[in-house]
Amino acid sequence: MNLAEPADGLTRQLTDDRSLTAETAEPTRSAEPTRSGEPTRSPEPAHSGPSAAPVPSAAPDTAHQSLPIDHTQAILEATKSVGAVLKTSGCPFALVGSVATYAHGLPVRLQHDTDFAVRREDAEKITRLLRESGVRIVDRPEDWLIKAHTGAAEIDLIFALAGRPVTDELLGRAETLPVDSVHMPVLAPTDLMISRLAALSEHHCDFGRLLPVARGLRERIDWDAVRRETESAPMAAAFLYLLELLDVVPRRRTPEEGVSDDDR
Repeated sequence: MNLAEPADGLTRQLTDDRSLTAETAEPTRSAEPTRSGEPTRSPEPAHSGPSAAPVPSAAPDTAHQSLPIDHTQAILEATKSVGAVLKTSGCPFALVGSVATYAHGLPVRLQHDTDFAVRREDAEKITRLLRESGVRIVDRPEDWLIKAHTGAAEIDLIFALAGRPVTDELLGRAETLPVDSVHMPVLAPTDLMISRLAALSEHHCDFGRLLPVARGLRERIDWDAVRRETESAPMAAAFLYLLELLDVVPRRRTPEEGVSDDDR
């Protein structure tokens, strides 16, 4: 038996297959003359060369996305609607928080919620009236506030400011001011500053947001009363000392110093 014959046969078969493939493959067409005599040009790639149009990206066009929405007007509308309900309830209340700062004339940007100080004994009546007006009440584990929603805005009805119960005396010192187009009681500047300082802690101690409030309301705040009410709070003491260094408030006198240079 000749072992070379199968190999030669296999070689001939592969050679025939390659020849068949070459014959059946479509030859590259050269420029052929048209009826007008001009050669026909092969189509060019759609994106060849530096002048080709860029391929559209599947990623979203972030350049045309809108900027973050300012919620100021939505919060003011919620404040007015809830304030109107509270006024008809006959229960004492006062606007507090950042919207109260806005009502006192400071140019703050409202992005979170609106806060009202109310008495705990009025909670049931106020909750019922708000539900009847279409406000959605949210069940919360905290026992010092009522959480609610109207539209896209959040509402906090607070019974205790930084752990201090809301009292008739506190609400009695509130000033009636316009909030956009509705007049309502607004926490007095001194009480507003005391509540903001009392809320400072190791976990929430943003002097940067509080400093413009102190600057804007410094002529309307009883700073001696603020010191008395917050003397046991180290974060409040640190902020008041910062205000002294920045000449926002007069330097506090000590018995050893006698009369300060600011009083001469």
